[in-house]
Amino acid sequence: MKAGIVGLPNVGKSTLFNCLSNAKAQSANFPFCTIEPNVGVVNVPDPRLLKLEELVNPERVVPATVDIVDIAGLVKGASKGEGLGNQFLGNIRECNAIIHVLRCFDNDNIVHVDGSVNPIRDKETIDIELQLKDLETVEKRLEKARKAAKVGAKEAQVEVALLERIKDALLQAKSARTVQPQSQDEADLLEAFQLITTKPVLYVCNVDESSAVNGNKYVDQVRELVKDENAEVMYLAVGTEADITELETFEERQMFLEDLGLKEPGASALIRAAYKLLTLQTYFTAGVKEVRAWTINIGNTAPQAAGVIHTDFEKGFIRAEVIAYDDYVTFGTEAKVKEAGKLRVEGKEYIVKDGDVMHFRFNV
Repeated sequence: MKAGIVGLPNVGKSTLFNCLSNAKAQSANFPFCTIEPNVGVVNVPDPRLLKLEELVNPERVVPATVDIVDIAGLVKGASKGEGLGNQFLGNIRECNAIIHVLRCFDNDNIVHVDGSVNPIRDKETIDIELQLKDLETVEKRLEKARKAAKVGAKEAQVEVALLERIKDALLQAKSARTVQPQSQDEADLLEAFQLITTKPVLYVCNVDESSAVNGNKYVDQVRELVKDENAEVMYLAVGTEADITELETFEERQMFLEDLGLKEPGASALIRAAYKLLTLQTYFTAGVKEVRAWTINIGNTAPQAAGVIHTDFEKGFIRAEVIAYDDYVTFGTEAKVKEAGKLRVEGKEYIVKDGDVMHFRFNV
């Protein structure tokens, strides 16, 4: 599962990527400095993991991770191959969610590709290019589906009806995610189309340091614009975040944050938001050898969760022993949880909850 960082050139994408990951993308004051997409495997900050480490005192701790992809800047005409458009759009298509970075700060020393700071215009530039690419995809599929529908194929008739609604939305400059499936068949088809504008979006407003705590007028404009989009908006001072990551010690970083009036780096909140955007959640295994956060999809069953550790665990699943995270913290040890009758035994139908501490019994 990957979240791709997109936006116009010079809005702070690569600097943000560098803050989020250990990989160091080139960051320069000109378009197209990122040509091949950089992929970073990013640890998901989770205070629950630290608490479990404190209680269990394991030999090692392994956090959950999420893949972040730094995709080069899009420009007007990308859908027709302008700039490096086709390549970039292909990279976006391979991602499961989009982190859309918008420049929301004034600085005459940093070139804006369109000559002035206007996040509303910038958002619309990107949206239009993605919508045009989807329109091209939809029209090709529609042509094939109409031919199949003419000879009485029922599935094709459902596909035609859905594609026509999507096409209407795109022609009105609306993203495909605004089209609601009217049946499970339509929902399955919509997923199969793999349209770029159906992907969930997090808008990240890149602000200056003075706006890091409360945002600014540009952030307010973005919030107002996307209020009907079912998308999240957050803001952070990307340049300042870069300065924080350069500091050597935790204490230095905390002092820097306190001076700014922040409780934690904005990058940490962004990583958690990206994790949520990808509809991911965490369960834990906790023992003296290892305390580990495992990543699963929201809605996964106990056998599916077990399969993340090893496919044999899923194939031979017998049962799961489950402790709610809050119960583990309240009682302090697994033994005391058992004494209190708070350890549950769950079967194959159990839907794993975020934060569950689990042991699996299996037989292969």
